[in-house]
Amino acid sequence: MREVVLDTETTGLSPADNHRIIEIGCVELINHVATGKVFQTYLNPERSVPDEARAVHGIDDALLADKPLFKDIADDLLSFLSDSRLVIHNADFDMRFLNAEFDRVGRQPLPRERAIDTVAMARQKYFGAGASLDALCRRFGIDLSGRDLHGALKDAQLLAEVYLQLLGGRQPDLHLVRRTADPAGQSYRLPRTPVLLAPSDAEVAAHDAWVNKLKDPLWRRLPS
Repeated sequence: MREVVLDTETTGLSPADNHRIIEIGCVELINHVATGKVFQTYLNPERSVPDEARAVHGIDDALLADKPLFKDIADDLLSFLSDSRLVIHNADFDMRFLNAEFDRVGRQPLPRERAIDTVAMARQKYFGAGASLDALCRRFGIDLSGRDLHGALKDAQLLAEVYLQLLGGRQPDLHLVRRTADPAGQSYRLPRTPVLLAPSDAEVAAHDAWVNKLKDPLWRRLPS
């Protein structure tokens, strides 16, 4: 099963106010595990980055001046996303920005139902607790070093780890079965130590007494 964890950085809070995406980061998951395949790009938003947004992600106009426009990467992004399910923290926010950009270049919007919202997952699982990416990383002991500022690819990589934990950890389907892997990477169950069962003296005597009541019992014809 292929999924794509996705995050964006933007110039503001709403595309309705002419705010734009300035970074996209995506991480490929197969069966909930990151494969190492990623998609990341900065984008020229064709507008300035406000100070309050720059304070969050540290991305400024000088960095974006020579970066591609969204229309230049739209095909590559759609190719990476393919028809995979999307995993997004606060999905409504990112989907709204992505679909505004796709609409701007004449592309079909991404259906909202394609996206899993990890904020909703966290609030359902840990009702009343913090559901920010930072709070969830701290809850699960995920290393936050190097995240002084937000970054789309870094945050997508962290979210991939959080998502796995929200599903139940490294083995979300069955917690009680320990597994290992051979050098070829094939998973298998660890073998159990065989238990030898033998009848007691009393059980042997009871069986002999029962056999003695039978006419020409098979047990008496077997070699000892």
